[in-house]
Amino acid sequence: MTTVPDDFRDLFEKQTFAHVATLLPDGTPHSVPVWIDYDPEENLVVFNTVRGSRKEQNLEENCHVAISMTDPDDPYRFLAVRGEVVEITEEGAVEHVDKLAQRYMGVEEYSRDEDGARVVVKIRPNSVTARDESDD
Repeated sequence: MTTVPDDFRDLFEKQTFAHVATLLPDGTPHSVPVWIDYDPEENLVVFNTVRGSRKEQNLEENCHVAISMTDPDDPYRFLAVRGEVVEITEEGAVEHVDKLAQRYMGVEEYSRDEDGARVVVKIRPNSVTARDESDD
């Protein structure tokens, strides 16, 4: 099973922004920054979005996704994950975005000024590339 290496899991505890790449209906890439999370027990890379967002629509059509992130404390340390979406769910999504808002914004609750329900996108890694080039 492909997993995130233990010595790179700290990226999911920092204010690390990830770029999620999906495919648009015409086959061209769509890449956006997101707050990122990891569930080590289930081995799932997780992010949160609004129901009906472009990335959610893309993933409903094609479950393949690529994610890259750079350590905010060391730009020569990065993690790239390719995988497939195994679930998009509203269950627990509000609690999840509040948890992310605590890490990324230092607030207890995420401001909900957008229309639409929140969803959690869960991705099973098929390929993981982890590099720390700062030691070279």
